[in-house]
Amino acid sequence: MRYFIHFSYDGTAYHGWQMQPNALTVQQVLQGAVSTLLRQDTPLTAAGRTDAGVHARQMFAHFETEKLEDREQLVYRLNALLPEDIGVREIFPVPDEAHARFSATGRSYEYWVSYQKDPFLRDHALWVKQELDVRAMNKAAELLLEHRDFKCFSRSQSDVKTFICDVRRAEWIQEEKKLVFHITADRFLRNMVRAVVGTLLQVGMGKIGKEDVNAIIKSKDRGEAGASVAAKGLYLTRVDYPESLMIYRDDQAGRSHS
Repeated sequence: MRYFIHFSYDGTAYHGWQMQPNALTVQQVLQGAVSTLLRQDTPLTAAGRTDAGVHARQMFAHFETEKLEDREQLVYRLNALLPEDIGVREIFPVPDEAHARFSATGRSYEYWVSYQKDPFLRDHALWVKQELDVRAMNKAAELLLEHRDFKCFSRSQSDVKTFICDVRRAEWIQEEKKLVFHITADRFLRNMVRAVVGTLLQVGMGKIGKEDVNAIIKSKDRGEAGASVAAKGLYLTRVDYPESLMIYRDDQAGRSHS
């Protein structure tokens, strides 16, 4: 049977999600724990790859095993075995064709910017020492909803087949001394959100304007966009799937998800 595992993690100590030689990753730790408890090699396929230092408040992966008779007990045992910076929320059955990555219909990220030096956010937000023009940043962010080709924000020498993304939300929201960028799309390119934020921060600092951002997007040139901001402020916050897939969860799992 195929199952989805719903989990979250603080990415500070990890070199991203994907398994790598000579580097500690979230996949290595979580997959190792699942394999240990199921007593068989159990590969996990996640909804996407997060880079080193990036956090995930909501992530899904799929795996296959024999029918699980007590999924709640497995979740309990996984959380007891895993380190404190990785937490499993639920495990639920899905159709055989369900795929954690390719079945996803949308993904949402947040990027946190702190206006003050906060020791408790040192690994979780970018500290910016000057006030930013949030109104100008939001005007520029609106351009993301008008374009579809975001090659200018993609990691150089990326091997993707298309740079087309459907951005559905791009908005900065002020929360006291913290500024949070919210962005939702059907898919994202490698390094895209951090490059977008780096470019919009230049707008907020008055270095470039909305028209410059429009020209950058049209250029399709990564060298024209702003530098990528630090990974520590980036959070994967939501992964969306078709309701027909998610109804396979029982009522208790549904309450946990909400």
